[in-house]
Amino acid sequence: MKIAKIEDFHSWGGWENFSFLKLSTDEGTSGWAEFNEARGRKGLTGLIHSLGESLIGEDPRNVARIDAALYAQTRSTTGGLQSHAMAALLNACLDIKGKALGVPVYELLGGAIRTRLPVYWSHCGLFRARYASLFDGKVIPSPAVRSLEDLRALGAEVRERGFKALKTNLLVFGRDAVHAHGPGFGRGAGHPALNIDEEITEAFVAQLAALRAGAGPTVRLMADLNFNFKPEGLRRLARAAEPFNLLWLEMDLYEPQALARVRASSATPIASLEAVFGRRGLKPYLASHAVDVAIVDVQWNGMPEAMRMAAMADAWEVNVASHTSSGPLSTLASAHFCAAIPNFRIMEIDVDEVPWRGQLLTRPYRIENGEFLLPEAPGWGADIDEAVVRAHPALD
Repeated sequence: MKIAKIEDFHSWGGWENFSFLKLSTDEGTSGWAEFNEARGRKGLTGLIHSLGESLIGEDPRNVARIDAALYAQTRSTTGGLQSHAMAALLNACLDIKGKALGVPVYELLGGAIRTRLPVYWSHCGLFRARYASLFDGKVIPSPAVRSLEDLRALGAEVRERGFKALKTNLLVFGRDAVHAHGPGFGRGAGHPALNIDEEITEAFVAQLAALRAGAGPTVRLMADLNFNFKPEGLRRLARAAEPFNLLWLEMDLYEPQALARVRASSATPIASLEAVFGRRGLKPYLASHAVDVAIVDVQWNGMPEAMRMAAMADAWEVNVASHTSSGPLSTLASAHFCAAIPNFRIMEIDVDEVPWRGQLLTRPYRIENGEFLLPEAPGWGADIDEAVVRAHPALD
């Protein structure tokens, strides 16, 4: 079996495009992976094809050989887009290998420790607020979020739909509008200094209170602060969150010791590291005891490296949660990862979605009572439906 062809496919996903890689072999078996060109990653498609050219004629089932070869090619520029591109190619090879052997990918990882995966409702309130024009039945039937009362109602919806946990992003509700606080990504006031003020702290507490009032005491709350504050602000918000008994407060810092000091300053558990690539990047954070939960992205790191990162975290007595903020195939790959690692915490999933997101898969996945049901079909358990991709072309 040899890799004969590399193709990319792109579909509109509502707020950003979904992108998929297809590797085809000379024996007719194809493997799929997902990648993402949004948020500063334009050009990733070209890089995947550039790296993938060296794989034409290679046996995709020899994943270890391909992994070593791709790392050697990118050793001087590892991380960033290089890691994203390698991940897509390796993940597609794993899909082929699983299909060739007639087993799910998680069997290639040692087997499934669990077949029902607890999931949390991610970006709870963010999409309904930032992209309100798509909601209220215009594209997506769910109601938009324009007020704290809307957020309270969303919390109740999370509970009623059987989810046991949710994660929100910082929203600031004004008299006539709501905005997501995102200076760390160059959005709105606060960029680039990333300072905090009392208005932000009060907005954060009000948001958590609204979600708690709607979701009730049985749904665990989480919040993601991303790169939006310096350590001073992160410490203040971690202490402000203590009365809500968060499952975790998530944040990103590229300085392990600073993150460790934030963790030591509060009883609120700290999660991080989704933006850290590979076990070499992960190591100093673990050595600094910087996190309670390490977040790992299979789409960004590739399954082989993600498994190594999880094993390293386990050696430091740290559990791992998945980062899964793209399309439906990324969600499937994440499930295989979460099923196979011993130190699993919880799996991320986006519930607010355009109606055709699930239709992009030839076999849609299932969530039941707040748990993801692990697929049993070979490979990832589903392919991408190319007709659905063509019916919803990507936007420029």
